[in-house]
Amino acid sequence: MTAWGILDLEKQKQANILSLKIFYLFSFFAVGSLTPLLSVYLANEAGLNGIEIGTIMSVGPIVMIVFQPIWGIVCDWSGKPAKILAMTSLLAGLFGLGYLLFEPYLLLVSVAVVLAIFQSAIIPVSDSITLQYTTRIKSNYGKIRLFGSLGFGVAVFVMGKLSESFIGPSVIFYAFFIGLLIAALLALRLPEEPPQVKAKLFSGMKELVTMKRFLIFLAVTFLIFGPNLANNVYYGLFVEARGGTYTGIGIAFLLAVLSEIPFMRMAGSWINKLGLLPITLLAGIASLVRWLLYFTEPSLAIVYVTSMIQGFSLGLFIPAALQYIREVVPPHITVTAVTLYSAIGNGLGNWFSTFSGGIILDKSGIYMVYLFYSLLTLMGMLLTVWLMRLEKVPGRMKTSFWK
Repeated sequence: MTAWGILDLEKQKQANILSLKIFYLFSFFAVGSLTPLLSVYLANEAGLNGIEIGTIMSVGPIVMIVFQPIWGIVCDWSGKPAKILAMTSLLAGLFGLGYLLFEPYLLLVSVAVVLAIFQSAIIPVSDSITLQYTTRIKSNYGKIRLFGSLGFGVAVFVMGKLSESFIGPSVIFYAFFIGLLIAALLALRLPEEPPQVKAKLFSGMKELVTMKRFLIFLAVTFLIFGPNLANNVYYGLFVEARGGTYTGIGIAFLLAVLSEIPFMRMAGSWINKLGLLPITLLAGIASLVRWLLYFTEPSLAIVYVTSMIQGFSLGLFIPAALQYIREVVPPHITVTAVTLYSAIGNGLGNWFSTFSGGIILDKSGIYMVYLFYSLLTLMGMLLTVWLMRLEKVPGRMKTSFWK
C-alpha cells in the first residue's frame, strides 16, 4: 500500500472514531435530558399519582427484556446494524414528543411502550458496533464510551436549570428529540462491518444459550449491574434522607456520572494489566463498598465524596463486560450477544432491583434497600470468582467456550 493509501486509511479511522464519540455524546445527552426528570414532569405537569408514574417508569426495563434481543437478532441477520441504529434513534426521538401530545394516562403508557421499543436498540447496538470496530483497529472502547457519560452528565445539569427557567419542564422532550435526531444522522456515518458468516434469524440465540461462560456472565451482570442502574431511581431519595436538597441531588448525580469518565479512559490499560474478569471483580467490590456505606447512614458530605465510587464501578464494569462478551462469542452473533447482555442488565436486572427495592423501601426504609443491593452484589462477585476458576481450567483460556 502506498503512503497516500495509508494516510487515507488513517484519516478514515480518525473520522470513524470521531463519529462514534459524537454519537455517544448526543445519544446519552438525549437520555440524560429525559430519564432523570420524566417522573417529576409526570407528577407536576401531567398530575399522575405514584402508582401511575411507577408504571410508566417501569415500562422501559420490561420492554428491554423482550426487544433488545430481537434488535440484536435483526442486526445480525441483516448485517446492517448502523442503519437500524439510525432508524431506531430517529423513531425514539419522535415518539418521545408523544408525552407533549397526550394527557390521558393510558395514552401516556402507550407512548412509553412504543418509545421503549425503539430506544431499547440504541445502547446495545451502538455498543456492539463500537466494540467490533475498536477490536479490529486495536483501539480503546472506554475512551469512546466515556463521551456517553459526559453527555448524560451535562444533560442532567443543563436540563435541570432550563426546567426551572421560563422555558419550563417541557424542554426535556425537545432536547431528547434533538439529541436523537443528531445521533440518527451520525449513525449513518458509523463504520458498518457485515459479519463474514451471516446468521440465520434465530440461530444466534440458540447458539448463545449453549455457552456456559456467557450464561454465567449474564448472571453476574444481573447481580452487579442491575443494582447500579436501579440506584438511579432511589439515589435521590437517599440523598434527600441524608439532608440533601433538590440542588444537592443534582450535584450528587453529576459527580457520580462524570466520575465514570476517567475510569472508562483507564479501563483499557487496566484490563491489559489485570485481565477482564479481575476488573469485573474490582468493579463489584467497589459497588459492594458503596452500598454497604449507604446502609450505615453516612453524612451528606461523605455521600457526595463517595458518589464518585460509581466511576470506579460502572466505569470499569461496562468496558470489561463488553470486551469479555466479544471474546467468548463468535463474531457473527456479536450484536445478538450484546443485546441479550443489555436485556439482562438494563432490562431484567434493572427491573428486578427497582421492583424489589420499592417493596423494601415501603416495608423497611431506604437504607435497607442498599443492604439488599449489597447482598445481590456479593452474589455476583462470588459468581465472578467461579468464572475466573473456569478460565484457569486447561483448554478454557481460549477466547471461545466451545474450543
